[in-house]
Amino acid sequence: MGPDKNLLDRWRTTELLLLGGSAGSFKLLFQMVKLLPDDLDKTVIIVIHRKRNFFSEIAKLFAENTRISLREIEDKDVLEKNTIYIAPANYHTLIEKGGYFSLDVSEAVWYSKPSIDVTFESAAEAYQNRCMAILLSGANQDGAEGMLKLRKIGAVTIAQDPEDAEMDEMPLAAINNGGARYILRTDEIFKLLHTQ
Repeated sequence: MGPDKNLLDRWRTTELLLLGGSAGSFKLLFQMVKLLPDDLDKTVIIVIHRKRNFFSEIAKLFAENTRISLREIEDKDVLEKNTIYIAPANYHTLIEKGGYFSLDVSEAVWYSKPSIDVTFESAAEAYQNRCMAILLSGANQDGAEGMLKLRKIGAVTIAQDPEDAEMDEMPLAAINNGGARYILRTDEIFKLLHTQ
């Protein structure tokens, strides 16, 4: 199902955009970051499975190709609009109801730290239906449970079309457990994010 009028309307009123991915999602996230306008008026959080030294590479690439501020999350950072935040390696990133981040050092989830599930589930509690989550290519099921929790409280949940994903296990898990309200191809995701 493509970006219908209801989805486009919800995008315009969304305050928080959550992007989760793992294997096969880096290029797609890079293209998304390039698309976002400088007057986005939303907070963007990227949770991608990565190694500790990976941030310096993506920070440089992303910062050179985005029109809005981009930074790695630090503990107690306050969420600001027109800012892209990247979850740091070796911590789980949680969003607190007071509008700030907290970093957690508990065990890995789906062998991953940061875990997409942990961030999505905390966003469901803090932002309720004012957020939109997009789950992209990945080789495990991280993110599916978080998507389901988000959908149950009325947030907008989107899975990348598995046929369009480099690794289909992650978006498939969110579709199979009912967490994904929409299934969009890459070009449809780009169209949605570029809608004013």
